[in-house]
Amino acid sequence: MKKYTLTKTPAHPLRLVTPQSFRIDYKQELNPAQYEAVTSVDGPFLIVAGAGTGKTRTIVYRVSYLIECGVSPDSILLLTFTRKAAREMLRRAVILLDARCENVAGGTFHSFANGILRKYADKLNYARNFTILDQGDAEDVINLIRTQLKFDSKAKRFPRKSTLYDLYSRSVNTLTPVDQLLAKDYPHYIEILDDIKKVHDGYVRYKASNNLMDYDDLLLNIVTLLKKNEPLRSTLSDRYKYIMVDEYQDTNKIQAEIVRLLARKHQNVMVVGDDAQSIYSFRGSTIENIRTFPDEFPQCRIIKLEENFRSSQPILNLANEILKRAVTSP
Repeated sequence: MKKYTLTKTPAHPLRLVTPQSFRIDYKQELNPAQYEAVTSVDGPFLIVAGAGTGKTRTIVYRVSYLIECGVSPDSILLLTFTRKAAREMLRRAVILLDARCENVAGGTFHSFANGILRKYADKLNYARNFTILDQGDAEDVINLIRTQLKFDSKAKRFPRKSTLYDLYSRSVNTLTPVDQLLAKDYPHYIEILDDIKKVHDGYVRYKASNNLMDYDDLLLNIVTLLKKNEPLRSTLSDRYKYIMVDEYQDTNKIQAEIVRLLARKHQNVMVVGDDAQSIYSFRGSTIENIRTFPDEFPQCRIIKLEENFRSSQPILNLANEILKRAVTSP
């Protein structure tokens, strides 16, 4: 009797079409670096893209290219800094290709986390209809806890609710303990560290007991969910087989952790950014996410978009000279 051997299906997606049958002539419409980025499919990629180098165009064309390769649109996850940016990119992709691009999962880290938690919050002992606190509501809850603990009536001035909110928020987004942040950014409050921690503990308990999350909890809780529930993490990784992140220089540590966890299984992640443009450090963003990306994903390929479409060469020469002399923080 003839023997048959079963083989595993390749990990990469089935290519349902050939380049010759693509509707778009990608090589003709993109410069060589953009074309390389757009047609790089499986594996981790870091796209270093300065201002005016066609970063958005590259992302839009890659969404189209993946779909033309036979990748299901709902298995593509596009994470951006604002919802407006995501909508605009997908709108342009629809115009470029067709309505299939509307089914790409696109949005901010917070909106993505909210969508996942609405389905799986019960695994973290939350009801799925949890309420999200905006910053003002969160500060009011902190103030309530502070008042209940009678810290507002102490002889020594206690931090304002906005200061406490900022401290707690930074702790989450930078994955840094409160005491370390206090010593670094608010050393004049270090002697009341224990009381500040008590307010924080009370704030955390109040939210949990009242089915509340603030914006930072959305990120913190999805990380907790992905870390503690390996089957669910695997399910989500299988669903979102191709991950793209725009403005990676403006992500913070917890957002980078979300990317790492989601892409751990398939490694199909492309991040786009420029470490010379990071301006949101006050929100916990760090250019270290770009610098350490190749360490997190050792098979990473780095592609640089260097052809500028906005500025003349003399302006670019001046900008490059300034950057050479710039002092970067460690």
